[in-house]
Amino acid sequence: MRKETLQEFAEYAERFARDHGEPGTLSQRHLERLVAGQGPNGKPLGKPRPATARLLECIFGMPIDVLLSPYMPDDDRAELDNSEHEFRARLRTSARVDVGVIDVLRQQLNLIRRLDRQLGARTVQTEVAAKVQQTTELMQYSTMPYTRAELAALLSELCTLAGWQALDRAQMATAWRYYEQAKAAASESGDKSFEAHAMAEQAFVLIDIGEISNAVELLTHVRSNAQRHAPHMLKAWLAAACGEAYAAENRRGTALRAFDEADALLRAQQQKDSCPYVALDPVHLARWRGHALARLREAEAVTVLTDALSHLDPSFARAQAALRIDLVIALSHNEMPEEARKQGERAIALVAEIGSRRQQRRLSGV
Repeated sequence: MRKETLQEFAEYAERFARDHGEPGTLSQRHLERLVAGQGPNGKPLGKPRPATARLLECIFGMPIDVLLSPYMPDDDRAELDNSEHEFRARLRTSARVDVGVIDVLRQQLNLIRRLDRQLGARTVQTEVAAKVQQTTELMQYSTMPYTRAELAALLSELCTLAGWQALDRAQMATAWRYYEQAKAAASESGDKSFEAHAMAEQAFVLIDIGEISNAVELLTHVRSNAQRHAPHMLKAWLAAACGEAYAAENRRGTALRAFDEADALLRAQQQKDSCPYVALDPVHLARWRGHALARLREAEAVTVLTDALSHLDPSFARAQAALRIDLVIALSHNEMPEEARKQGERAIALVAEIGSRRQQRRLSGV
């Protein structure tokens, strides 16, 4: 690559970092070393600093390990990918996937979810990405319709989790890519509920980058279509998601009605539905409503959020961090600076522990 091209990219990276609030830097000299794969002493170059790695991941929308992987000519890659021996081996491996294997994969997903909610995305993000790759390969080489559909549903849930983790780490392009993959897998699963869930979660990427009207339009569309097929739990979750988007658009009455509808749907649920995983119960719905109330600067937010915090399962560390930040906002709006300071201190410590870039950004804006 010509030096002029490297210089142009380094300048682009600097503008990108500045426009997106990224702390990473990338000089032309460092870029030359990354391209060559060698440091100034001729030794193999290790991974760049985390901030620089994040910057590159945000620009290209893919993990740093993939970006820095050795170049392989298209002809060689095609020969490797099309190896008949490798192809047959993958087919045989996928053919061994049965109900028991799928159950094990689901159990692994549930365990990862527990680690994610308690320890944060920073701890298990790499593990989730690996499970996405593993499940993708098993599904792509599966020839049995039932098995393929079950793997597709599982892959959709893995990708929505990976998307939410990327969003929590403020990796917007990566989050969007995972949600696209989740929608594709959901479509192959044959269950429209998974597709609705993936599309709705993708709307939160739009909210976080300030594309509020587009997020509202997407969520309204998803919720309307889901009325015909979605189970009660997912309908309740979609109503609450719409409520948050309406609050972000400062549509107070519409937002609060959406939360009332979510509450009614949640109460009407007779038994546990078979649907995509959503963390929703009366406590989570209350903290979600409290978030909207805080955003709308409603005095009621303090009471709703305080009550939700007292009942929240402490293993939901990321949810607790977000709730405490909402409390800081609500307390500040209600001129209660001392209480806001105390909640802020707890929130800062918790956000640092779980490594949530999304919540760090919210804190910096308070």
